[in-house]
Amino acid sequence: MLSFLFPPTFAPQFCVNYILLFMKVLKFGGSSVQTPERIRNVIEIVKADKQARVVVCSAFGGITDQLIATAKRAEKGDESYKELFKDIEKKHIEAAKELIEIKRQSSVVAQVKNMLNDLEELLEGIFLLKELSKRTLDNIVSFGERFSSYIISEYAKDAGLNAAYLDTRKVIKTNNNFTNAAVNFELTDRLIQEYFAQHAELQVATGFIGSTSEGVTTTLGRGGSDYTVSIFGAALSASAIEIWTDVDGVMTADPRKVAQAFSVPSLTYEEAMELSHFGAKVIYPPTMVPALKKNVPIFIRNTFNPAFKGSIIDSTHNPSDKAVKGITSIGNIALLRVQGSGMVGVAGVSARLFGALAKDSISVILITQASSEHSICFAVKPEDAQSAVKLINMEFAPEIERSEIDKIVAEYDLAIVAIVGENMKKTSGVAGKMFQSLGKNGINISAIAQGSSELNISVVIQKQDEVKALRALHQAFFLSDIKVINVFMVGVGLIGSTLLKQVQEQKNYLLKEYNIDFKVIGLANSKKKTTDANGIDLASWKDQLANSPEQMSMEAFMQDMITLNLPNSVFIDNTASGTVSNFYEQILSESISIVTPNKIASSSGYQQYTNLKELAKKHDVVYLYETNVGAALPVISTLRDLVNSGDKIMKIEAVLSGTLSFIFNTFDSTKKFSEVVKEAKLKGFTEPDPREDLSCSDVARKILILTRECGYAMENKDIAIHGFIPESCAKAPSVEEFFTELEKSDAYFEEMRANAEKEGKILRCIAKFEKGKADISLQAVGREHPFFQLSGSDNIIAFTTARYPERPLLVKGAGAGAEVTAAGVFADMIRIANYL
Repeated sequence: MLSFLFPPTFAPQFCVNYILLFMKVLKFGGSSVQTPERIRNVIEIVKADKQARVVVCSAFGGITDQLIATAKRAEKGDESYKELFKDIEKKHIEAAKELIEIKRQSSVVAQVKNMLNDLEELLEGIFLLKELSKRTLDNIVSFGERFSSYIISEYAKDAGLNAAYLDTRKVIKTNNNFTNAAVNFELTDRLIQEYFAQHAELQVATGFIGSTSEGVTTTLGRGGSDYTVSIFGAALSASAIEIWTDVDGVMTADPRKVAQAFSVPSLTYEEAMELSHFGAKVIYPPTMVPALKKNVPIFIRNTFNPAFKGSIIDSTHNPSDKAVKGITSIGNIALLRVQGSGMVGVAGVSARLFGALAKDSISVILITQASSEHSICFAVKPEDAQSAVKLINMEFAPEIERSEIDKIVAEYDLAIVAIVGENMKKTSGVAGKMFQSLGKNGINISAIAQGSSELNISVVIQKQDEVKALRALHQAFFLSDIKVINVFMVGVGLIGSTLLKQVQEQKNYLLKEYNIDFKVIGLANSKKKTTDANGIDLASWKDQLANSPEQMSMEAFMQDMITLNLPNSVFIDNTASGTVSNFYEQILSESISIVTPNKIASSSGYQQYTNLKELAKKHDVVYLYETNVGAALPVISTLRDLVNSGDKIMKIEAVLSGTLSFIFNTFDSTKKFSEVVKEAKLKGFTEPDPREDLSCSDVARKILILTRECGYAMENKDIAIHGFIPESCAKAPSVEEFFTELEKSDAYFEEMRANAEKEGKILRCIAKFEKGKADISLQAVGREHPFFQLSGSDNIIAFTTARYPERPLLVKGAGAGAEVTAAGVFADMIRIANYL
């Protein structure tokens, strides 16, 4: 004490200010004091800070919930509450024995046991009466902080600190609103100042609890330990308040939901209040109020990373900061709507509405009103919804009876997502970016609220979309330079494995040059599937898939995509399976884009083709199938550009089969036709049954897709195929017998080749579309024809249009092979990244 140095009339206050001029108050949360080892770490932090004057402690991690559960069981007459009590007893006795020196252990443990006896008696009373009032519950849960703070204060003494235990019920005075008591600041500030004038030791104080003027125990609401340290900091005019938790400060988003979240160096009090109101867990909402009034800065620090500076919350506003400081959410709310013609132009409706809710102490989280005054909607906790509906229906019963106001109903399973930042009001386009980001990811908004201060924009969405919305918004506002695309891939054979190799090889280049980051989240072959929300390591994907215990089915893979619900998701189908393509409609409906070389969907019924395109448009996603025709050749995109720019397509001529191109480029007088087909099969150019290529059915699918891209509603039956293989070959019962029949037909093919050669021509399998009709035939073309010089397995497409009437626009190049097909799929993936 220093009071003897000063006259009695002003000694205490002067002494407080003198001692505490450069003083800090610290608070450590439940995770920071969960184990004896962590408590040792806390005391090391306190010892290193010479300005520490108050250390506010939460209950050991998990103890508050355990105390509530114990009391609830006792209330139900369930004797198993005793087992929970024994566990609580064991944790605290063991902690005291592990932390306290042997010579002092018995007295400390005895004091802990005395408190445990008090708790046990309370629980026994609840058990016998089968009644648990809020007043009694406050008393029960107060033991968590009382246990922890006492044990920590005694360990602090052993660690060499001049410490003392402070039961804050002595100095924090509240009303009797149990479980969420309001502080009497005038009395509390005076009691704290007087207490510290009389006690020079480091005070290890209980968080969360206070008492009424009659001495009845109260609590300040869950998270109230933050509030406690702020109360002390303001009352003592501290130089700083430090809240030590298990994250590196206030984060841009909840790191449990957004892996890329990072700490915010500084926030204003108002920004912090908005973030905490809308769900940020780092700080308790009322905490800012006492600190704000006395302008005491609040530091949020990480107990497990004490070297990191964390976040500072104060009154300083930096105009150069980002427009959005943080994104937060409340994961479960109910939305109520009050609407009707009887509200328009009628004064006092809002006062009656919220007055009715206030009668039952129902807190409103969010409010929005239509400018027409026709409706008001607001969000409350789900557990308050039915009471709110009942109260409002009673309040407006006459208007409801006259149909002036609709009967009130509550909508459940909703969430609120909010973006917060003081600089939003000086930055145009913030709301647009928010809504665009949500819209592109298929997230529907039920309600929107924005205050005139423009400090936050809040939206109500489906609960199931909460995490997806947080990730999408975080990427839009904090990682906008990096486009993260979440990839789900079915088919990892030749094309799929080549694509994964290309993605891996280009990853660093795309990230550096174009800020595109492809994360492969899901992979599947015909037998197994595997997923990793953080991204599959492409260096070891084969092992991960091979060792996966998950059996593959499209239903299960589809469910994985829905459950993960990641923003910017893209589905890649590298198969030729109708089973997979049958899921395209559902995939697009889930706002997931599709890239595929699988032609089945786009060449099936015209109705399905148009439906897929309409679904993609409706859900603001992309359906790309460039590789359906010409592998990596820009065939479909070129055709779309022509059509979209107003050009008129007069004729399309094309060699669309790399297999048939190879066969007829290789077939000459030195080789029999059957030998060339066998060579193509050995090189892997043909299907297992070469008739699938020679029948031109694949070519028919490709020309059909091109006709549809021109705007024609054509079906498979509309494509005229003029076959060139003899019927005996087509009807052979097996591949072996097919080749036998083909050998018998070598003379037939040689005759066709020789006749063409006599005229200076060569054979080409050409698909043609002109005047609304499409056909495929084997033709002999001369040197004047653009297809004459075709070589190898190349494809060529000639577009004759109103702008290119004499010299057709040609697209030519390799039209088959794993490398080029994978490259075409990869190019479509990059297009989607740029779109999203």
